[in-house]
Amino acid sequence: MPTAIAVTGADMALPPHDERTVPAVVLGDLATEPLERSLAGVQSLVEQYGHLIVVASQAVPASVERRLHTVRSLLESDRIAFFRPDLPPLGLAVLARQLRQLASCDLSPGVLASAGRLLTHYIHTGAVLGSVARLDRVPVGLKSHAKSWVPGSQFGVVAHPEPQLVRIGPEAALSGPEFGTSMLIARGQLQSDWVASTLASSWNVQGLREVPLPAESATWWGTPKLIEFCSFLPDLSVLYQLVTSVRRTTCHWCGIDVIGDRCVFCSATSPLVEQRDVEHGAEDGRVPAAGRAAGRRAIEGGRTATNQLTAG
Repeated sequence: MPTAIAVTGADMALPPHDERTVPAVVLGDLATEPLERSLAGVQSLVEQYGHLIVVASQAVPASVERRLHTVRSLLESDRIAFFRPDLPPLGLAVLARQLRQLASCDLSPGVLASAGRLLTHYIHTGAVLGSVARLDRVPVGLKSHAKSWVPGSQFGVVAHPEPQLVRIGPEAALSGPEFGTSMLIARGQLQSDWVASTLASSWNVQGLREVPLPAESATWWGTPKLIEFCSFLPDLSVLYQLVTSVRRTTCHWCGIDVIGDRCVFCSATSPLVEQRDVEHGAEDGRVPAAGRAAGRRAIEGGRTATNQLTAG
């Protein structure tokens, strides 16, 4: 049975990318349902799947975050992992789907859970905003704040992997991935064709689709007047080779295989973390520099890894 990948809302469960993508588990009532029901539901998932990885946005209501931690604490389980990277909601939904793609492969739960940290490095996500007056996720200069009050102003913003902000105009440009990607667009209360007509072309996007805007996007970006976008690696063969190209270690506490120096399930940090920081450039579970180099090689030749997947 594949490891379960859970999201905190139905709008974060993107449609399957291919026939192998496992369905997402939707924990959509955590903020409102009785604690006993949350406990029973999560315990049932752990018993059914063995391990549960919950992917949640940093924009989820505080009540949802508290409920997740309460449930895990009461169950006293080290088979439940919470993953909350600093990605906008659409980017997080894409990451959750990538983990759902990988859940169909021969990856152990610990490697699958810690693969989320690796895959975030290859996700480029941002938005077109009608105002940056309440944007606190990306550095905004005083001039941009002032321009956001000018009627009709629009801004192109990249939140990850490196913050960027430009006022949209004839010369506006945002740096993007150096490899071929697909892109998703989610439209809010803003009219603009800049992403589809200009940005996608400059980023060498090889496939473009529209999806509904996640409910948490307006909170994350500070305005409902936005168009969110995310560029990502869609091929399972590439994702698989990215993950399997990185050196694995064994958690000294719970004994499962992981990528990096911190276990996503029990949160234990390797006692050799400082030594490995010096030798490999890893920082508390982040992707080692050697792993990123392997990732670049995987992207360049990863589409030839289909035989490895089918053999698994």
